[in-house]
Amino acid sequence: MSDGVSHRIKGARPGTGPRARRGRWRDPTTALIFLLPMLALFIVFRFMPAFGSIGMSLTDYKISGEWSLVGLENYERLISDQVFLDSLKTTAIYTAIYVPLTIVIALATAMLLNSVVWWKGVFRGALFLPYVTSFILAGLVWRWVYEVDGLINGLLAELGAGPIGFLEETALVLPSLAVVSAWKGFGYSMLILMAGLKAIPDSYLEAARVDGASAWQRFWKVILPLLKPVLFFVLVIETIVSFQVFDTIYVMTGGGPARASYTLVYALYDQGFRAFDFGYAATIGVVIFLIVLVITLIQRRFLDREA
Repeated sequence: MSDGVSHRIKGARPGTGPRARRGRWRDPTTALIFLLPMLALFIVFRFMPAFGSIGMSLTDYKISGEWSLVGLENYERLISDQVFLDSLKTTAIYTAIYVPLTIVIALATAMLLNSVVWWKGVFRGALFLPYVTSFILAGLVWRWVYEVDGLINGLLAELGAGPIGFLEETALVLPSLAVVSAWKGFGYSMLILMAGLKAIPDSYLEAARVDGASAWQRFWKVILPLLKPVLFFVLVIETIVSFQVFDTIYVMTGGGPARASYTLVYALYDQGFRAFDFGYAATIGVVIFLIVLVITLIQRRFLDREA
């Protein structure tokens, strides 16, 4: 008996049970070793450029490499720079068009796909395809579609209507660009909203159907309230995307006509890579960063409150 007891005692070596193994994985050193490469890349390509831009915004850095510290002069210049103020206004108008349009398209397609039984994966992949298409390629194709002798005006000519200058008229250029960006980007929001729709219990919709609620009432009274956190997340993401728009404008309009599509990021590009005023361009970049930061903090506060 004593041998059996000693054998059992000897078998219970410390540090070999499931609890001990879990404790070893809780060691922060092991996790840090695995995270170090990604953390280093994040610091090099995210934090360092961000802090470098803040520092550069306090100088008059030129392409020659010469610079001197100017303090807040660049920020004072922003306040009185009508071109910058107009670009801020243009970006806000573009955002007001692009964000609702993208969310409506994404929600409509998500609900349609959610009701599809056959070939759902094929349709989802086809609708997501524009999102992974190059901005440059999409811009070139849509520029041809919008041109005076392009696809849309060709169809209008067949109907006896005159050509429309989608990219030449100041009143039409921002809506036209917003349509292109919405076509390009709605696929990402569609997938997020599809995940949100799948998380809604079928019992809620079935109970509303039994109570006599119409399809519209089920959408308005059941689906939308339960989708509110997901919709807010999509709203924030698309707002951030709209404040960073550049590629489509660069390819299709170059900020024109008459600066009607001259957005914040295009103003940054213009000052940095045409005027070579890197200090002032960095100042515009800091402003864009602060706008995005405020939007992100609002989102986090909302999600924390919902939780």
